[in-house]
Amino acid sequence: MTARSVLIADDDRSIRTVLGQALGRAGFDVRTTGNAATLWRWVSDGAGDVVITDVVMPDEDGLDLLPRIKKRRPELPVIVMSAQNTLLTAVKATERGAYEYLPKPFDLKELLSIVDRALNQPVANDARPDTGDDEALPLIGRSASMQEIYRVMARLMTTDLTVMITGESGTGKELVARALHDYGKRRSGPFVPVNMAAIPRELIESELFGHEKGAFTGAAQRSVGRFEQAEGGTLFLDEIGDMPLEAQTRLLRVLQQGEYTTVGGRRSIRTDVRIVAATNRDLRQQISQGMFREDLFYRLNVVPIRLPPLRERREDIPDLIRHFMTKAIEEGLPPKTIAPSAMERLVAYRWAGNVRELENLVRRLSALYSEESISVEIIERELAEPSPVPAEEANPAGESLGAAVEYHLSRYFEAHGDELPPAGLYDRVLKEIEKPLVSLSLAATRGNQLRAADLLGLNRNTLRKKIRELDIRVIRGSSL
Repeated sequence: MTARSVLIADDDRSIRTVLGQALGRAGFDVRTTGNAATLWRWVSDGAGDVVITDVVMPDEDGLDLLPRIKKRRPELPVIVMSAQNTLLTAVKATERGAYEYLPKPFDLKELLSIVDRALNQPVANDARPDTGDDEALPLIGRSASMQEIYRVMARLMTTDLTVMITGESGTGKELVARALHDYGKRRSGPFVPVNMAAIPRELIESELFGHEKGAFTGAAQRSVGRFEQAEGGTLFLDEIGDMPLEAQTRLLRVLQQGEYTTVGGRRSIRTDVRIVAATNRDLRQQISQGMFREDLFYRLNVVPIRLPPLRERREDIPDLIRHFMTKAIEEGLPPKTIAPSAMERLVAYRWAGNVRELENLVRRLSALYSEESISVEIIERELAEPSPVPAEEANPAGESLGAAVEYHLSRYFEAHGDELPPAGLYDRVLKEIEKPLVSLSLAATRGNQLRAADLLGLNRNTLRKKIRELDIRVIRGSSL
């Protein structure tokens, strides 16, 4: 029996040697080259049962060569390997017809397994239009954990499979959901995000499915729900663990039957949306506590994607910092550099708030410091935690507030003798501190009301009400 043939193209001689020896020992007939022109000649002549090609070669990009190979020999499996290691590289390889994408460095056993699988399984030729340049990368990171996420996402781009994204707050769950939409088959449709934690529980069903006129008190007219808004596109259900059980039952019906009814409606409505859900909660624990339906969990958890916290991918921190600094420059902030010792400190930091905390720090460094180079002393100052106040010591904020109340009371008694102030002192004092507290929280979150609400521990609607009541002007993009 004739040995199956593998064609290898890589401009790195050492990689060609290692791959050639490994595949030769496995019984394959191997040809290697350092350029795309030779590979194309071999393919055109009908040689090879599998192709392994690098992306960056001296005469032509492997990704540019890939569509020509697929057009000439659509049945030929092409495995793309790359040290560029970005989501867009993985997506482009998949879109242009690659059988598999492997980021460098890779495991030889895995490569051999992929070659064996490629020779024994039919190859689908499902190349799709290109997505554009690397300039708008939705995710940053070259760590092994991020590479695996890129590979999974690239495989999902041609499907409508339901995806469950898990991860701590600030890890970028919505970025992943948007990337699945923007680079997927539904990219021409709408992307509709819904944050379950930001909607009053009694209004979630109406928000998702819409309601009919007169369905409940205050329903003066028919309202379109998020499912209808997302028709033909993607519905992103963020913080799905906060969905009440009644709404979970209705959502389960949609996933099972592909249809729903509006609140107060009787007619079933067919729906065509892709569902992507996300949570920072442990849904299995919520199931055991009777707070989340097990059958709904399995309907949503078709393809799980876990986003690692930043402390588990520290090697990505320098790339993330450079990315956020570039964004800051685009927003009109002055350019900055990070001193090597300062970068080491940033990489070693624990980042409890994950990527979101890192982005906020970079914005702060760009906006507040006149120094062109950010030193380790500045970083230490920014990352320093407030010293804990011993229980026996007085709280300075409490002392200031107490002094203010005492001052106003003494002034009142001076004017009114022993007569007590009118009722409502508690509410008046609270109002005195409430406005600056809300204003500072909004400034710290750059006017983002959802983040400010999380910071204050308030419902977003409650925060909006307080903004109106306290006559606070919200400026988007403002910062402390």
